[in-house]
Amino acid sequence: MASIIRGFKSAVTTYSRTNGNTNFGWQPRFHDHIIRNSFEFERIQNYIEQNPAKWAADKFYK
Repeated sequence: MASIIRGFKSAVTTYSRTNGNTNFGWQPRFHDHIIRNSFEFERIQNYIEQNPAKWAADKFYK
């Protein structure tokens, strides 16, 4: 599984840089996760939708 993700990220990086996006890079310390079922999908979808509203309460918010 890791080799599939590594290959995907390599291909996307190469494509991006070949097409003029020289500043392209993956988010550091980011954890890749393969969604395996509808429960995981809904949990992640809810996190993405609701997370921006929590930004003001984050310890890194200035």
